[in-house]
Amino acid sequence: MGPGKESNGLDNYVFPLEGRFCDLPDTKNTEPNASVDEDGNKLAYCVTDAPPWYLCIILGIQHCLTAFGGIIAIPLILSQGLCLQHDSLTQSHLISTIFFVSGICTLLQVTFGIRLPILQGGTFTLLAPSMAVLSMPEWTCPAWTQNASLVNTSSTEFTEVWQSRMRALQGSIMVGSLFQMFVGFSGLIGLFMRFIGPLTIAPTISLIGLSLFDSAGTSAGNHWGIAAMTTALIILFSQYLRHISVPFPTYSKDKKLHTSRVYMFQILPVLLGITFSWLICYILTIYNVLPAEPDQYGYLARTDLKGDVINQAPWFSFPYPGQWGIPTVSLAGVVGILAGVTSSMIESVGDYHACARLSGAPPPPRHAINRGIGIEGLGCLLAGVWGTGNGTTSYSENVGALGITKVGSRMVIVASGVLMVVMGLFGKVGAIFTTIPSPVIGGMFMVMFGVIAAAGVSNLQYADMNSSRNIFIFGFSMFSGLVIPNWVIKNPGAIATGVVELDQVLQVLLTTSMFVGGFFGFILDNTIPGSKDERGILAWNKAHENDSSNTLESGEVYNLPFGISSYLSSSSCVRYIPFCPPGVPRSLTGSGAETNSLEPKQPLGHPEPAQIIIGVAL
Repeated sequence: MGPGKESNGLDNYVFPLEGRFCDLPDTKNTEPNASVDEDGNKLAYCVTDAPPWYLCIILGIQHCLTAFGGIIAIPLILSQGLCLQHDSLTQSHLISTIFFVSGICTLLQVTFGIRLPILQGGTFTLLAPSMAVLSMPEWTCPAWTQNASLVNTSSTEFTEVWQSRMRALQGSIMVGSLFQMFVGFSGLIGLFMRFIGPLTIAPTISLIGLSLFDSAGTSAGNHWGIAAMTTALIILFSQYLRHISVPFPTYSKDKKLHTSRVYMFQILPVLLGITFSWLICYILTIYNVLPAEPDQYGYLARTDLKGDVINQAPWFSFPYPGQWGIPTVSLAGVVGILAGVTSSMIESVGDYHACARLSGAPPPPRHAINRGIGIEGLGCLLAGVWGTGNGTTSYSENVGALGITKVGSRMVIVASGVLMVVMGLFGKVGAIFTTIPSPVIGGMFMVMFGVIAAAGVSNLQYADMNSSRNIFIFGFSMFSGLVIPNWVIKNPGAIATGVVELDQVLQVLLTTSMFVGGFFGFILDNTIPGSKDERGILAWNKAHENDSSNTLESGEVYNLPFGISSYLSSSSCVRYIPFCPPGVPRSLTGSGAETNSLEPKQPLGHPEPAQIIIGVAL
């Protein structure tokens, strides 16, 4: 679900840049006045370039802040299903853990995975099935955990209540991640993409956002005025003020200390909106404008409700594997997570191509995509082992940021990964985020979940929506994805097959909107007669047809680091391993190139049988 963002047409860069410029690979201007936008289609730093260290840190912080909203939103939503609404200290531990794991996964992806400047973080595709698992009767939160006056967060009973639920999620995510690793490292992702098109992706992604409307409404409903203000500020910054630059003091060797124009509102709209609303809530709290009685409307908008959390949180905490206990596995949880993992893989393939286009890299070859999906599976495994309650995926928001900054260097994302690891080690950083008032979080959810729903619908641009066939498939899939889960949730005892395990599997799947909608979209799209052009398959797969896996430029970007590719190229059997480069051109090793030695190109959708066989054996 790559956003496919192009240059915004702005001539000024976000930061003063000193480096060589690279053409974006898909620039095909043949107009007489094409030179007008020539600078807008240039990159200051390509994917293999190394900007100055201070620029890496500054842009690395920016990428962390861009992913900030999505990363902290996931543990805050999960806390409702984990019975942690009134345990802010544990919430801060979860936030620190997800930052730490996201940093590690980012470093693995940039170094050994797809090797593009793409950030890894928590995924909403696993959030829906996770909440479905936690809504099962045996995991329903006890009534006393919903009452702040009855909760003793340090008691053994309360600790076991939320940790048992977390361990159930951990085990399901770990098993589901093994499937993703298998699909990636075996090269089967190409086979998947042959049958999955826009009419499957659109309802699946859209229903992720739509199914979370209850979380957004519950948080925003604690004070609709504060929530509306947060939403309005984010909309103002991201839409109306995005082309307005702000003077910012900068320093360079040539100009010394001077001011530069920074498009701050376009870069950090969510962070600015939350910060302003947070500040206003603080002012209203210290002047006692907001009610001080817990039973009064608007009390949860106060900023002093969790003030002791920052004092209680340790300065330094090291998240470690198995910190919540030994994970448990249930069949229902695994099946539900598999639905989310499948959606995450398809979404990431689109992000890879968008990231390559915006970072000045050739289209990603088969072996790099296979490796990227496999490393994402490894990241989900690490997230399960560490206990984030979620997995990891590529962040579309950060792919879009590449088009704004004009810096496509992967060293910037390496800096982001290191920063996220450091943030995860400082406990008070996570504690600060838990003090954000609930209505402010609700206002952010209103925008974020709406954008996720719209991003899913945007995939329909590839299909012919003048076709009554496509309109029927999409409409029926969307409506079924809303109706069926809603009915099953309201009638939890309706599923009774006589087999407990089967009842649990059906309960999880039928209460996961994205699975229901995606399932109907997949079945109907592949069974109702229609041409590939009408279904959007041709346009959808167009980006995957150019496989430049054995060119000099592609080798510089996608080959394994530290000379691993050169070492492996000496073995003839490497070409049958789906996640290894098929062979390094001799020009890379300084011994000349032979045209006849190049492997024949194949589209991503048609992996070699030998690759699949070797992958299964591995």
